[in-house]
Amino acid sequence: MDDRETLELLRAMVKAPSYPGVPRQEEAMARVLDAYLRRHGIPGKLAEVREGRPNLIATLEGRGPGPHLLLCGHMDTVPPNAGSSFDFFSAKVENGRMSGRGTVDMKGALAAMAAALVDIRESGGIAAGKVTLAAVIDEEMESLGAEALIRSGFKADGAIIGEPTENRVAIGHKGLEWLEVRFTGKAVHGSMREEGIDAISAAAHFVSLVEKDLIPGFERRRDPVLGLPALNLGTIRGGQQPSMVADDCRIQLDRRWVTTETIEQVFDDIEGLLAQVRAARPGLKTHLERMPEGMATMLHGPLVIDPGHLLVRAAQQALEDVGQRDSPLTVFPAWTDGALISREAGIPTIIWGPGELKLAHSAEESVPVEDIFLAARLYAAAARRFTAAP
Repeated sequence: MDDRETLELLRAMVKAPSYPGVPRQEEAMARVLDAYLRRHGIPGKLAEVREGRPNLIATLEGRGPGPHLLLCGHMDTVPPNAGSSFDFFSAKVENGRMSGRGTVDMKGALAAMAAALVDIRESGGIAAGKVTLAAVIDEEMESLGAEALIRSGFKADGAIIGEPTENRVAIGHKGLEWLEVRFTGKAVHGSMREEGIDAISAAAHFVSLVEKDLIPGFERRRDPVLGLPALNLGTIRGGQQPSMVADDCRIQLDRRWVTTETIEQVFDDIEGLLAQVRAARPGLKTHLERMPEGMATMLHGPLVIDPGHLLVRAAQQALEDVGQRDSPLTVFPAWTDGALISREAGIPTIIWGPGELKLAHSAEESVPVEDIFLAARLYAAAARRFTAAP
């Protein structure tokens, strides 16, 4: 495996900005990756999901039938951090680390996956099965790329999502809902507060109920793999000026749910609290809805894979091959496209990739280059083991 070439591939990918607002957002990045694969005899297909925004799909066929492994990652990134003087697209390597937007989340993993595919081909290929690399668009927003891949009818026997786990194998993550709660009251002069319906006070009551009644009850739904459900109150906005009773207040929240819950429970929990708030304030109206930027059409549910699954064993054996015999299984804190691939396409999925999640989206985003090289070797070893399984 040519580590220098892998590093140059990652550098070229980082130098191709792919955040929202860039014209034809992921196209330049996709073409960099496609050109690398084609130079090594692995032609891919650019499939437009939106105009100028293609998924890249490339498959390496074995010499006979066998299991099909998907290596999948997203090409889009978040924007540069506002106010930072850091050059997010220099892709400089200093002290053994490459810096830049996407090095962690998750162009580093995509470079390693492409390098693994090339290594497999140039070392004789695989005897059976096939390995597909899917570089998809839009994971940071609505997962349009993953949805398009699934709607195309794509099937495989296992999938690896290369989000940053420090090259530890993650066997699941929680589901995700972004929700907005709106409180509509009645505005009056602040000196006559009792004549109005205070939406801010209603929202505060709701927050109190969340903290006092809802979150403590999550213990009864503890997931044996994923742990506790979670709820974060992210934003609150309301009112116009101090001398007016606020007739509008909105709370946006992040709800992480687990396999011991249903999506209906997620909504019913909140509606139950809102009913209590309305009962204390006759005339108050409330409305609960999904935030449109949180998803496209498919449910962003939780992901769990059996730790004894062939794919998990293949990944663990790959780690043993490089001397990491005692690497424990973990769970991933954030949500990924892996949930859609697992739940909607029925493909058993793990999360496994280089880099530290705490550096993703940060002004200090960087990854040890040795972690990229290791990930490439791990992906190649796991793919060989998985496709060779009877």
